[in-house]
Amino acid sequence: MTTATAVPGSSLLSPTNHALVLIAFQSQMAFATRNIDIAALRNNVAMLAKGAAGFKVPVVLTTVAEKSFSGPMFPELPAIFPGQKVLDRTTMNSWEDQPVVDEINRIGQKRVVLAGLWTSVCIVGPALSAIEQGFEVYVITDACGDVSDEAHERAVTRMVQAGAVPITALQYVLELQRDWGRGETYDLTTGIAREHAGGYGLGIQYAKAMFGAQEGGH
Repeated sequence: MTTATAVPGSSLLSPTNHALVLIAFQSQMAFATRNIDIAALRNNVAMLAKGAAGFKVPVVLTTVAEKSFSGPMFPELPAIFPGQKVLDRTTMNSWEDQPVVDEINRIGQKRVVLAGLWTSVCIVGPALSAIEQGFEVYVITDACGDVSDEAHERAVTRMVQAGAVPITALQYVLELQRDWGRGETYDLTTGIAREHAGGYGLGIQYAKAMFGAQEGGH
C-alpha cells in the first residue's frame, strides 16, 4: 500500500534547486515577436525576475549582439538586477557560448529554468543542449516569444518531447513560495502578484482591503 507523506515532490522548483537563465530580452528581438503582446511579455518577464530576485535564485543574464544589432535588454531587468553582469554573445545558442556555460558551472545547479526570445532559436538551442548533457530543463513559456504562434508552439512541443517541463511565470513565483505560512516571503509574493498577476492580483488587493483576508489564514 502506498503511504502519503507531507513533503514536496522532487520535481518542484525551490529557490535553492535551480538557476534561472534569461536570454535575449532585447529590443530587436521584441519587434518581430507575434505570439504574445509585448506588454504582456514584459509584464511576465518582470514578474518572474522579481520572484527570482526576491527569493535569491541565481540568475544568468545574457544578450546577443547587443551593440551591433539586437539592442539593450528590456529596462525591467537591469532595474531588478542592478549591477549584475550581462553576458553578450555572438551565438544564437547560449549553450555554445563559453562564458555562459562557465557561469552555469560556477552556479553548480543541475536544474535550469529558461525564458527568452525567440522560443524556436534562443530557447530551443540551450534547452536541447542542456538536456543532452544531463541537465533538467524548465521553460517559462509565457515569458518566451517568437515570430508567430506556429513557431512558438512547435518550439515548445519540440522541447517537451525532449524532456523539458513547460511552466508559466505566475506558476514559477507561486512554486517558489508554495506555502503561505512562509511569512518571510509572504509580502514579496503577494506584492508581485498584486502588481503583475492580472485578475488574481486584483483579487488579493480586494480581499485585503475589504475584509482583511490573508492567504494561509484558517
